[in-house]
Amino acid sequence: MAGQADIGVTGLAVMGRNLARNFARHGHTVALHNRTEARTQALMDAFGDEGNFVPTGSAESFVASLARPRRLIVMVKAGAPTDAVIDEFAPLLEPGDMIVDGGNAHFADTRRREAALRDRGLHFVGTGVSGGEEGALHGPSIMPGGSAEAYASLGPLLEDISAKVDAAPCCTHIGPDGAGHFVKMVHNGIEYADMQLIAEAYDLLRRALGMDPARIAEVFRTWNQGRLESYLIEITAEVLGHTDAATGKPFIDVVLDQAEQKGTGRWTVQTALDLGVPVSGIAEAVFARSLSGHADLRDASQGLPGPSGRRLGGSAAESFTDDVEQALYASKIVAYAQGVHQIQAGSQEYGWGIDPGAVAKIWRGGCIIRARFLNRITETYSGPDQPVTLLTAPYFREALEAAQDAWRRVVSSAAELGLPAPGFSAALAYYDALRSPRLPAALIQGQRDFFGAHTYRRTDRDGAFHTLWGGDRTEHSA
Repeated sequence: MAGQADIGVTGLAVMGRNLARNFARHGHTVALHNRTEARTQALMDAFGDEGNFVPTGSAESFVASLARPRRLIVMVKAGAPTDAVIDEFAPLLEPGDMIVDGGNAHFADTRRREAALRDRGLHFVGTGVSGGEEGALHGPSIMPGGSAEAYASLGPLLEDISAKVDAAPCCTHIGPDGAGHFVKMVHNGIEYADMQLIAEAYDLLRRALGMDPARIAEVFRTWNQGRLESYLIEITAEVLGHTDAATGKPFIDVVLDQAEQKGTGRWTVQTALDLGVPVSGIAEAVFARSLSGHADLRDASQGLPGPSGRRLGGSAAESFTDDVEQALYASKIVAYAQGVHQIQAGSQEYGWGIDPGAVAKIWRGGCIIRARFLNRITETYSGPDQPVTLLTAPYFREALEAAQDAWRRVVSSAAELGLPAPGFSAALAYYDALRSPRLPAALIQGQRDFFGAHTYRRTDRDGAFHTLWGGDRTEHSA
């Protein structure tokens, strides 16, 4: 079947295998390739009847099986393995063909690879794919970058296999070169924040009120029927309601409390620092995972004094669950607002022209952070008058106004009880900083000028100035 496959997938671990099956289930002929042929054969043995597959045993036969322009999806580990696959296949391709990287690559690597292959007449499409293995099979959210020409050829296939919400595909052309992987990176950063906030909500309900995991699971199920409806809230209820078969204990109590990460959250924070964008909620989520893994540091600190063991009682306890729901919703809004701000800043820095409304629209289904209120974000950025920050859009402004008293009670209660809530606290601090007419940064600028002659600007006239702090303290234009 030489030259007849609509698309090819190389790298047939779980994600690659499920993407290949998804394409085949939608009627596309799919070429298969893996460095270890046994994995290709395993896919054919288990799922070969799901559609039209073309198994191949070499790079040459894989490329030969693809119809022009050839569309080759790479599903291998980010970094050196991806470069190795590109180096293997690029010499076999012809101008107009495309290599699609569906892994979690760093957007800077994607920009480098796209430029190098463009010089050879090849398209390189860095593509974010969210939804995990189930999403890859049943319909992920897909965030392709690369050229508009490449998307014209590749886009219809990706839209076909993506998740659908209101009949609209959860896939759109994000922008040139690394735009797709940049947006996927920020998506994952928001995911970190969202998960941390949910974990803090669970911890507060358990330790401040003494609820057991099964009861908290019911609370999350209730929340998932309302404005907090989302994939992460849904699976949280399932995790908390699960009983460990080996011990009969709540599953959550037999899991080691050291969270792992694969790097995309860290990249989000590092890139935000480079862009000068405050993503404090996302950063706190990344640091919370890091802190959880420092077992020696935590063990050494067990004797530190604090109000451990106290719980809320009386009327405060009765309303606390509702307060936590309000704080969770408000803090999630902040996390998404910070993510949107970073996407806008990255788009401006690299000239990508990313539409935040289109991004929110494709996040409504398939991806890990899919949530009901993404419809509201889509609406916010769909009109001509777009807010500087999501927080000032009418719907979100009203939600924050309604939530802020409960939000403050939760943060203060956590502090009084000695319970860590860095996500809630950081989100509230960000909100309060934005609404402050004046920040103490003025003092910091004075300090910088005092010890390092770094200059400062004034509120009453233009220009930069320096005060002779070690002399007569006269002010001079810099």
